[in-house]
Amino acid sequence: MQKSYLTISTFTRLSTRRFFRDRLAIFFTIGFPLIFLFIFGSLFKTNNVSFKVALINQSKSSYSQEFVKQSNSNKLLKINSKVSTLDQAKEKMKRGEIDATIVLPVDFGELNDKNPSGKAMVYYNQSSSQAGQTLASVLQQQFAPINAQFIKQQVPFTVEAKSTNDSGLTQFDFTFAGMLGFAIISLGIFGPVNVFPELKKQGILRRLHTTPLRIWEYFTANVISQSLIGMLAVGIMFVVSLTVFDLQVKGSYFAFIVFTLFSIFTIYGIGLAIGGWAKNERQAAPLANLITFPMIFLSGAFFPRFLMPEWLQGVSNYLPLTAVIDGIRLIVTEGKTLIEIAPQVGLLAIWAVIVYFIAFRIFRWE
Repeated sequence: MQKSYLTISTFTRLSTRRFFRDRLAIFFTIGFPLIFLFIFGSLFKTNNVSFKVALINQSKSSYSQEFVKQSNSNKLLKINSKVSTLDQAKEKMKRGEIDATIVLPVDFGELNDKNPSGKAMVYYNQSSSQAGQTLASVLQQQFAPINAQFIKQQVPFTVEAKSTNDSGLTQFDFTFAGMLGFAIISLGIFGPVNVFPELKKQGILRRLHTTPLRIWEYFTANVISQSLIGMLAVGIMFVVSLTVFDLQVKGSYFAFIVFTLFSIFTIYGIGLAIGGWAKNERQAAPLANLITFPMIFLSGAFFPRFLMPEWLQGVSNYLPLTAVIDGIRLIVTEGKTLIEIAPQVGLLAIWAVIVYFIAFRIFRWE
């Protein structure tokens, strides 16, 4: 037992050192998923809706000046101050640089029967008709309190919006779990798929086969090494998500760490089976891509699975990466415990037994 412990610890250190000496492996394991996190995180950091518009004020009335002032402070409107004519605005709308154009005519705000009046025009093209119509509704709401100052009218029907006090899933929460799953599958599959064929090519595994080293000891050392590297990669992404993208973690860190470690362990078994069986990169790479890319797109890493047809959702429910992403999402966004995500843990356990049984049976030293 003491001998096995020393063997495992020695090969764990060797495997870890080999990883940190390989700059390409560091980039694809840590850097590449981090780049994806920044890209998707920047896209989905907030759920705010805004319109890029041009505002052309042709009136000199005080009401038009007040409207321009309110519009500049309105978070829904991103006003392009460089546009001064309708022709310029039309050119920018054609190129998609702005969504619509608001024009205040010359008579906007002039007194009519002792009350000011005016009609703001919203111009838009056919490609942005929905944005133009929505913007018109927004402006109508902006005029409502002003109109109420001059014309008192009892409104028979009203609408009240009330919060349910339930926090929903934000776009970045969805992105974070998917990106973490993407990082785990990149580490767990592409790591051993790239390493083992290269070690066979160099004859290193053949020489190890002549020693008393047993397969389970070699596998254990590699699993420990990859788990440590994986937790480092996940930890970096987690810290970036907390500090840069304001990730809100509702579950316990302990449940998150335990489930992530188990996820890395399970997914690594797939890469271990492929890399251990393949004689060279020509065999390993196509098989790895054939397994990895369908899992990435079907497991909800980049878009919700409910958008898929029902039969495809049924298939994706049994993928190991689906369990990884769903489990992380439930812990982080809904505060679920390990007991409450037992279906995901159980599915990963079944997959772990299957993939490691296959990995032991088909492993080749050369």
